[in-house]
This record gives sequence, C-alpha cells and structure tokens, in this order.
Amino acid sequence: MANEIKLSGPERAPKSGKAPTSLVILMHGLGADGNDLIGLAPLLAEFLPDTHFISPNAPQACDMAPYGYQWFSLRDRAQEAMIRGADETAPALHEFADAQLKLHNLPESKLAWMGFSQGTMMSLKTALFRGQECAGVVGFSGALVMREISARPPVCLIHGDADMVVPFQAMGFAEKALKDAGVSVETHRRVGLGHGIDPEGLDIAGKFLKKAFA
Repeated sequence: MANEIKLSGPERAPKSGKAPTSLVILMHGLGADGNDLIGLAPLLAEFLPDTHFISPNAPQACDMAPYGYQWFSLRDRAQEAMIRGADETAPALHEFADAQLKLHNLPESKLAWMGFSQGTMMSLKTALFRGQECAGVVGFSGALVMREISARPPVCLIHGDADMVVPFQAMGFAEKALKDAGVSVETHRRVGLGHGIDPEGLDIAGKFLKKAFA
C-alpha cells in the first residue's frame, strides 16, 4: 500500500536560485535508480531555470539484475501482468507527487513527469490517472501500460527507431490509444537511436516542458 512505501531520491534545486515555480519528477528505467536521470536536470534547467527536479528511486529491488530498482517486475511481460504491476506501484507515486507539491507550495498545473522506458510507463500511468491535470508528460522509449484514463494532460513521446528493448512500434500504439481517449499527443521518431536519450530528444523535451509550464 502507498503508506507503506516512502519514495525518495536525488533532487536539484532551481538553477535561478529562486523558489521553484514548477516541479519535474524524473522516472528512471528498469535496473537503474534516481541518479540515472537526475544528471539531465542541469540540461533541462537551461529551458526551465525556475524548476525543481527530483528523481525518486523505484520501490523494488530489480529482480532481473544484481543492482538497481524496478517500478514493477518485468519477468512476465504479458500486458495484464504489467498493468497489475503498474497498478500496485501507482498509489505510492500519487502520494509522492502530492507530498512534493505541498512541500514546494505548487498546484498540479505546475507539475510535469518525465520518464525513460519503464519510467515512461509509470509516468503515463500516474499522470493520466490523477484527480487534476498536470502540466504535461514526456516519455522516452516507453509504452502505455494502463486501462483507464481520468486526466488528459498533453503528452510528448520520443522513441528511437532502432530500439531493441522496447519496440519502436510501442510509440505508435500509445499515440493511437491516447488520442482515441482525447489526449493531446505529439510523437518524435529518433532515426537510428537505440534504447536511450539523445541530445536532440532532450532538446525536444525541454522545449515541450517550457511550453507546458508557460
């Protein structure tokens, strides 16, 4: 249950040195930890100087590697199994987001999620099932793992067409499902990119988040 899971991870205060006017939660992938994405904060801060960044560690030790964490197990990659796993972890993320917004005295409209791989799955799962709409969601190299949508923030999906871990086609499936549900979605194909984030993709993300917070 959510109250049994207390998430934490590295964070970076606004580049401007001022109190934050927005918050970005960075969601790492399978077998990594919060340090994997917090290093992107200084680059994103060029677009978002008044934003606070935090990158929580997933709550479970990775069961497919001798290190790192996972948001849910991927030993069984059947859609229903992944949906169940995401459902079990989501309450802890809702609690975490609520606590961070309260700490920084910010409304939901000043919150954005940015995930990579399994972190994208959880970013979409959480942001699209909250009581209010956040500013937006950026997902790199991920997929849609959920049944229901109750909030419709704008979504930006970025995926390499040479991804051998999460198939590039997953972006198209997610785009169609989200658009069918009334979500505003933009997609970006990174030609020749494998399972990763490249400078061009990060530039797209920064510009999308700047617009989302405007």
